[in-house]
Amino acid sequence: MRRVKQQLVGRRDLLVSFLGLAAANAACRKGASTPRDIPTTLVDRVHEAGHLLRHAPPALATSDARVVDCLVVGGGAAGLSAAWRLKGGGLDDVLVVEVDDVVGGTAKSGENAVSKFPWGAHYLPAPLSTKGPVPRLLREFGVLTGVDDAGAPTYDEAALIHEPEERLYYRGAWYEGLYLRAGASADDLAQLARFDSMMDAFAAAKDAKGRKAFAVPIELGSDDAEWTSLDRLSMAEWMAQQGFTSKRLAWLVDYACRDDYGATARDTSAWAGLWYFCARQSGIEKNEGFLSWPEGNGRLVAELAKAVDASRLQRSTLVHTLEQVPDSTDWYAHALDATTKAPLRLRAKQVVLATPRFVAARLIAAWRKERPSFLDAFHTGPWTVANLTLSAKPYSRGFPLAWDNVLHESRSLGYVVATHQALRANAKGPTVLTWYYPHDGSDVVAERKKLFSTTADDWRTLVLSDLKPAHVRLEEQVQSIEVMRWGHAMIRPVPGFVWGEARRAAQASLGTSLHFAHSDLGGLALFEEANWHGVRAAEQVLAGLQRSSTSWLDAEG
Repeated sequence: MRRVKQQLVGRRDLLVSFLGLAAANAACRKGASTPRDIPTTLVDRVHEAGHLLRHAPPALATSDARVVDCLVVGGGAAGLSAAWRLKGGGLDDVLVVEVDDVVGGTAKSGENAVSKFPWGAHYLPAPLSTKGPVPRLLREFGVLTGVDDAGAPTYDEAALIHEPEERLYYRGAWYEGLYLRAGASADDLAQLARFDSMMDAFAAAKDAKGRKAFAVPIELGSDDAEWTSLDRLSMAEWMAQQGFTSKRLAWLVDYACRDDYGATARDTSAWAGLWYFCARQSGIEKNEGFLSWPEGNGRLVAELAKAVDASRLQRSTLVHTLEQVPDSTDWYAHALDATTKAPLRLRAKQVVLATPRFVAARLIAAWRKERPSFLDAFHTGPWTVANLTLSAKPYSRGFPLAWDNVLHESRSLGYVVATHQALRANAKGPTVLTWYYPHDGSDVVAERKKLFSTTADDWRTLVLSDLKPAHVRLEEQVQSIEVMRWGHAMIRPVPGFVWGEARRAAQASLGTSLHFAHSDLGGLALFEEANWHGVRAAEQVLAGLQRSSTSWLDAEG
């Protein structure tokens, strides 16, 4: 009996620590026993390869395994965007190296007998314009289908998220949308209306040069102080300054910051918080279109990867040192085969380093001797993503199953349904739920330590305890759970970072032959930013190789 009590106390402590008191209480009310022994697997492995160098200096190869015009280090969205742009510019002598055994970075995906599913980002807001590299990519694989009479892009209905899109679980029932209108006071609704009106005005605002105050990607927006000064405040501070006191509105804003940035409103720049609500609409007609696939943004990664021939993509390759070739503008990339641990050396005329800044800081030999101060401004937050395979769609009370399903009283973000687009054809069949948890504490180092101290059993308990109050008999339906722990999932747009000097300084090339690409450089961990900076870096490569090419950054897609 004493052991059982200790187990229950330990389980409650775990739930309170990760999910919060309200969610823990709800889970415990549904049953004191621990969840049944559903097969649960930790599938994250890439950090193990990344940590191979912690204990001993690596051996160095003394001859070149390969010599190329351009080496792209990193096979995530930014690196693959660079390779895609280089292919479009006619450059074939390109090698992409990736430390993982699959490409995609935080946009990668998985698949089982039921469905494909995302391991990270799961949607792309439909662009408002046909200009730029993202619309070009969407047109290439048939998602952007044309323009309407007003010149706005049109999209393939199969890729636009079907109704119902969103619902919210609160105290025993599901409600439509993400704002809790049930029980809202007149003042709550008045504050929501005032907030929406301000967001519409900000979305329509332009500066003296005709640039939107908030644009996608952010480099195309205004850099006037009228707007960028908002970056010095937190979103929570801005809300207080504007007199927004409604707890329901505060929840919605905090959810938005946690959803897109993995940080609470108090740790998110007000500029970034407002960007979430303003950038993807014109202020006249809101963009209600979101593009998604069962594998989420893994579909975008797969389309980009088509530009890279199999012989030009080298997986399970850990680049650990980049140093300039003596008396040359070429670069050596010293690496290890992550499987065999064998050393190899690559040589390239041009390099695109498409890794997070914390990785770039360790790779460049010159930075080990003199670390640039701007690197200290980059903070990345951890996430956990779990995919649950169910024998049938979960039972719900209230508003029906939607694409995005959020739990009001939990610190998780709820889940998306991988089979949502096919539910009409298979309404009662098996499905995969992708559950998201941002480790949003202010101290990201402490959050990472907490993350990697967890076990598969911990996550089975957390995920099922989080979802069980909203879904009767859920444990009977869950067939398996797979868990991905991301130690450095996304850049945090903390106050002062997005429009600070550090982010701008980090974009500058080293000499004429080493260029940088990553969503970190945009300050927001979004596909649009990764794609834009990948294309920008590729165009710097083409210029360095003296290959003329019209820029894709603001051209018609």
